[in-house]
Amino acid sequence: MPISKTRLLPFASKSIGALIAFSVLSAGFASVAEANPKMVVDVRTGRVISHTDAFRKWYPASLTKLMTAYVTFRAIKNGRLTLESVVTMSKRAADQPASKMYFKPGTQLTLDNALKMTLVKSANDVAVAVGETVGGGSLEQFVAMMNSEAARLGMNSSRFINPHGLPGKGQYTTARDLAILTLQLKREFPEYAGYFSIEGIDVGKKQYANFNMLIGRFDGADGMKTGFICASGFNQIGSATRNGRSVISVVLGSDSLAGRADDTANLLQAGLTAGSNQGAPLGSLAPYGDTVAVNDVSAEICNPKAAKMRSETRDEAGRMITHSPYIRELSHPIVYTSAVPLAATETVASTAGASQFANVPIPIPRPSTF
Repeated sequence: MPISKTRLLPFASKSIGALIAFSVLSAGFASVAEANPKMVVDVRTGRVISHTDAFRKWYPASLTKLMTAYVTFRAIKNGRLTLESVVTMSKRAADQPASKMYFKPGTQLTLDNALKMTLVKSANDVAVAVGETVGGGSLEQFVAMMNSEAARLGMNSSRFINPHGLPGKGQYTTARDLAILTLQLKREFPEYAGYFSIEGIDVGKKQYANFNMLIGRFDGADGMKTGFICASGFNQIGSATRNGRSVISVVLGSDSLAGRADDTANLLQAGLTAGSNQGAPLGSLAPYGDTVAVNDVSAEICNPKAAKMRSETRDEAGRMITHSPYIRELSHPIVYTSAVPLAATETVASTAGASQFANVPIPIPRPSTF
């Protein structure tokens, strides 16, 4: 990536060296695009430790579900709903493309469990059902709420057309805007932080692991969300807290599951070891680079050669091989949190002594948003 497109704000030279070295190390194959937006921000100060193509418009894919969660949390805060409110699957919701839960129309969930499915399984059908519930029965009203909240937060280069992130005309965001949203989620709704660090969910008939490869495998990782469509490449919002310090990272357009995990781990490590008062405030960043066109990496991501290269970078268990030295193997069996539909009668296995919210495994890639 051309150095001219990268803004590395001052922090300890050791961290700079690590960030550059491990960015090279984690490039298992050629960059999928000339632009690959990245950002790391200190949560307490809001200072940007480093940023690359922060204002380049990008498809958010399932990172969109962070805004879905934010609007939902606001509705709960305002007393319109509770976590025990009932979410009913409509035919419109059930008809959404995968990734999904495949629930039949009429299936009912608590809002609590619907959020778990939306954020952990990245279920598009449940995201729509949540949107319809929060929007008073209208998905269009919910999308309007998403855009209203984005404008209120100062996400000036974002527009949403649905609650799940499947591609469509007029849906886009930037690394800078996603950082604003993530900071607001962490600052405004710390009581819901557990949703973003769940290791996996158990819906009675099946268990689903979180797609985030850092939870439980990177020291201090506590969120946030992954996303993928051909047009966006592999996206990830990362979050970690260590020794009382929290940082978030944004990675857009990586070439693989492992690539986005490596990039995220290296950025979080660099952020956690940087000076806490270094960097410019997020709100002070001035637009730079291409801020008009929405970048589309479909041709580079979804072609036979790229798919073959990704398949060749898996281990014998079928897991993507990561290169960042900051990612370790999961040290315990996956802990699955119950998220059973209201009508289900299956007994869900639990892990003795485990907290309700836990950490994460290595996910299996799926063809659509996750």
